[in-house]
Amino acid sequence: MDDDGELGGIGDFLRTRRARIRPEEVGLPEYGRRRVPGLRREEVAQLAGVSVDYYIRLEQGRGQSVSDAVLDAVGRVLRLDPTETAYLRSVARPAPAVRRDGEQRVRPGLRLLLDTIDRAPAFVLGRRMDVLAWNALGDALLGFSAMAPKERNMPRQVFLAPAARELYPQWAAVAAETVAHLRLDAGLHPGDPRLARLVGELSLASADFRRLWADHQVKRKTTGAKLMAHPVVGELVMPYETLTVSGEPDQTLVVYTPEPGSATADRLRTLAVADAAPGWGAAPSGSVPESGPHGLRPPVRPRSS
Repeated sequence: MDDDGELGGIGDFLRTRRARIRPEEVGLPEYGRRRVPGLRREEVAQLAGVSVDYYIRLEQGRGQSVSDAVLDAVGRVLRLDPTETAYLRSVARPAPAVRRDGEQRVRPGLRLLLDTIDRAPAFVLGRRMDVLAWNALGDALLGFSAMAPKERNMPRQVFLAPAARELYPQWAAVAAETVAHLRLDAGLHPGDPRLARLVGELSLASADFRRLWADHQVKRKTTGAKLMAHPVVGELVMPYETLTVSGEPDQTLVVYTPEPGSATADRLRTLAVADAAPGWGAAPSGSVPESGPHGLRPPVRPRSS
């Protein structure tokens, strides 16, 4: 939870954004000793063209009627990127909480689409970055079918799985990206009790997660690349693309797109025909993963939950 009591609280977000802007960067003189780094609240208000009292109410979460013009002005002062500006709007004027305790479902047509992608690992992420479905090569790569349903969640795997840091040589970057995307989900759904439980569990179990969550970075998962050190086929350079599912704004199709003819593409073909692919799932609470390469567990073969 944030200091202001919300998963997607506006107060901590604005304070962390203020802290990263030096006064001289926005044309203000640097004078006197500052108790905290960055801009003061009255300086943000001055530069945004609003009263100090009005800005303080906004930072305290009491600005539900704030206009887009004011939010855009604050965003310009704090140098927010488009994703951060959209996040600011969502947490400044949170939508009424909609309780969705039911199971997230993937359309049959989307499952068929996954099956047609046979040369690239692919999977569908839902709310809270839960893994909802995957294709055969996605399972061979990441071992989703070896995991208990609760463990099919990317933040849980990145921060709690025994072999995550071995699978991702650039683990720090993967961890930061994961938390930034989860923070975006929190801003859109601040009243989600399952998300609150996930954040609480990860905060208790991982100092790295606590630090990254408190930093309030926000990032939409779009495109990029990950380096993997797979225990069966070795190093994989994995560009990826993400696509929002039409009609399902809370679902994202993630497809890894290795360069044709590359060493990674060749190794993925080897992985596709391997008899057993190791999983990297976190062990259930109080248990020890079965022994395997790098402590990973071999999966069973059903395709999705």
